[in-house]
Amino acid sequence: MGTIVCQSCLGTIEHYEDEKVSVLFSNCCDCNDDKELDD
Repeated sequence: MGTIVCQSCLGTIEHYEDEKVSVLFSNCCDCNDDKELDD
C-alpha cells in the first residue's frame, strides 16, 4: 500500500496498491491554486 501526500498541506491525496509501504509527495489542486495567488 502506498500513499500520495501533498507536500504543501501534508494532506493525503490518494492511496494506491504497491508491494511495499511507501509515501510519495505531490501537490493537490487546492494548494497549487493558493500558491499561484500568493506569488
